[in-house]
Amino acid sequence: MRNRESLIRLHRFHVDEKRRKLAELELMLQEFRARERELEAQVMSEQKKAGISDVAHFAYPMFAKSVIRRRQNILTSIEDIDRQIEAAKEEVANAFRELKKYEIVEDNRKRRHRKEVMRVEQMELDEVAIGIHRRQ
Repeated sequence: MRNRESLIRLHRFHVDEKRRKLAELELMLQEFRARERELEAQVMSEQKKAGISDVAHFAYPMFAKSVIRRRQNILTSIEDIDRQIEAAKEEVANAFRELKKYEIVEDNRKRRHRKEVMRVEQMELDEVAIGIHRRQ
């Protein structure tokens, strides 16, 4: 019995760890999206200052060009994190299914044990009742 409880605790721990990993990835994704918005705002600001929005223009500010490259790197990172999040969600789902298997097995065992205890108690009560009935 102790082993089953330990096994269930272990699987709960695994599920919690996978959920924490997923939460961290989602937080990273939010941070990258915030960076992307900040960079986009910086590019717009620089374009307004320079009065040029054509990236191919020779006078286009170097700052804006570097920001656009950084934004592209961030978008690539966002795509990568999205893939990692999907994989992490699948891991959480699998770990949760595995945990549920152990919990169901343990619940069934406890239910069978309670039924057996109740059956034994009922048999004892029946014997007492029969003994009382014979004495009368």
